[in-house]
Amino acid sequence: MDSYFILIFVPVIVGIILLFIPEKNKLVSAIITLLTCIFSFIYVFRIFRLDNQLILWKNNLFKTDSSLGEWMTSIENVWTFEIDGLSKLIVLFIGIFSILISMYALTYMTKDKKFPGYYSYYLITLGTSYGAILANHLILFIIFWGITGITLYKLILSPDGEGSNTAKKTLILIGASDSIMILGIAIIWLQTGTFLMNDISLLTDSFTGISAFLCLLIGSFAKAGAFPMHTWIPDYAKYAPASSSAYFPAALDKLIGIYFLVRLSTGLFQLNQWLTLLLMIIGVCTIIFAVMMALVQHNYKRLLGYHAVSQVGYMVLGIGMGSVIGIAGGIFHMINHALYKSGLFLSAGSIEKQTGEENLDNLGGLSQTMPITFVSALIFALAISGIPPLNGFASKWMIYQALIDFGTGEGIANNLWMIWLALAVIGSALTLASFIKFISGSFLGRKHKIFRHEKEVGIFMWIPMVVIAIFCVGIGVFATNYFIPEILMPVTGEFTYIGIWNSTAVSILILLSIVLGIIIYLAGDIKKFRTEDSFVGGEQMQDTAHYSVLDFYKTISDFKLLSFFYKKAEKKWFDVYDLSRGIAVTFNKDLSSAHRGILTNYIFWMIFGLILMFVLLV
Repeated sequence: MDSYFILIFVPVIVGIILLFIPEKNKLVSAIITLLTCIFSFIYVFRIFRLDNQLILWKNNLFKTDSSLGEWMTSIENVWTFEIDGLSKLIVLFIGIFSILISMYALTYMTKDKKFPGYYSYYLITLGTSYGAILANHLILFIIFWGITGITLYKLILSPDGEGSNTAKKTLILIGASDSIMILGIAIIWLQTGTFLMNDISLLTDSFTGISAFLCLLIGSFAKAGAFPMHTWIPDYAKYAPASSSAYFPAALDKLIGIYFLVRLSTGLFQLNQWLTLLLMIIGVCTIIFAVMMALVQHNYKRLLGYHAVSQVGYMVLGIGMGSVIGIAGGIFHMINHALYKSGLFLSAGSIEKQTGEENLDNLGGLSQTMPITFVSALIFALAISGIPPLNGFASKWMIYQALIDFGTGEGIANNLWMIWLALAVIGSALTLASFIKFISGSFLGRKHKIFRHEKEVGIFMWIPMVVIAIFCVGIGVFATNYFIPEILMPVTGEFTYIGIWNSTAVSILILLSIVLGIIIYLAGDIKKFRTEDSFVGGEQMQDTAHYSVLDFYKTISDFKLLSFFYKKAEKKWFDVYDLSRGIAVTFNKDLSSAHRGILTNYIFWMIFGLILMFVLLV
């Protein structure tokens, strides 16, 4: 059997089999899941080494002169797969994340009884994600894409009310966007007569072309979590297990959703200047709105959820520009985000498992008892904030370069390049501010007495965090010398930088400055310094005084102009799901009011309906 069939269907088949294993044998399911992910990764390597090609499955099982053979022949074009640089890159990282997160879940999820069938849906998600990335036929693509929406729902569904409500919200938002995508696919078929993505290149100079693009764009944004289809992600991050959040909103959903955005913007459609402007506006709105919401969060899982949204804005900006360096920067940031964001969710899961706390107000000082988690989380936080020489800086720098180059072009969006650049930089600064809150609130400061006997998580939980942290450092250090020219450029094509930057040289200089600082510190006479307890009214305060950095962030939400919007956000004024639900409920009430059980009213509505139909038909 071909490698791509094994890659897609073996995880799905094993996942279905695991549904029949009793929940009391969850450890067995966890081990089988990890082994299946490792087995699949062997075939990921095989595909990664293949030349770019279009693969059409042929019917070799049935004779074409039989009725079954004719039917199989008629649908064989659906099983069309495209292996190119982009799909190979995404498949590679999906495989890496599947192994690392399943290893983490081996300890994290085994004793958790709230999420039945977790490992089954984990593997089904893996197989269908591979299928969505490799599929070249839009019908096959939407099938795999839709199944991942169902498994997303199952991976958060739990017996408690809040988790169930969030699962329902997620399913409705993703399902509604998938329905709109089907409409877009239908428009494409009417326009082109084909479902093969490599044969489609629609102009967006007509209503139908623009409509098809917007329909598919909504699906891409809902999956990736871009504004305004993002509202399911913070709720999902709060109520789902950390391994699910690391697997879906942090990694797979970004990889699949942004992958499809690249296909839309660079292959399926030729964007006009107004659609480019739309993407740029959505990009900066996603960055700023989400990071502002993250700043005021005290639940660290929701804080990470909003940042899983905010970083999508950089990807949309890069891809929306349409230039080679912009697209490369967007894809690079997609990979980097999947790394450090999944690592952050795993770090959050480790904190939650060891302390049972989700509120930053009740944490602090964990760096002493959880040093591996602390160092890993610190690397992830610096990476997402764009601090050199980590990978987050590398991709953001490319996007900044692309924005400057974008300003040399003609068009409305090009003329506003300084606005896009300024807001992107501001978003990065605010990201750093919010992660100072996360790191200091969780790991620094005075340790709470109830956590003084906590310890580091087990080896199967900290190994994935350390491996991802090494990726963040390694990709950042060798970005310009290896990753960009050897991994990215074969996908997007070659490009040049406007500025001068050598990631390895910068990394060496930063390392030397750190070493020099340590030497200067050690050379000083440290013994001359002394510490004394605070003396306030005759009381010894050193052991009890606690100054939380979180209090500083309250000034943001208390600021008059911002407090208005924050209060409205708490009431779900900007949540597309709640707004749609409110409209639907109001509409249903109005329709219900017409049903009063009075025969004359029903006769009136029947006659009115018949007259209206007659007028429309004539």
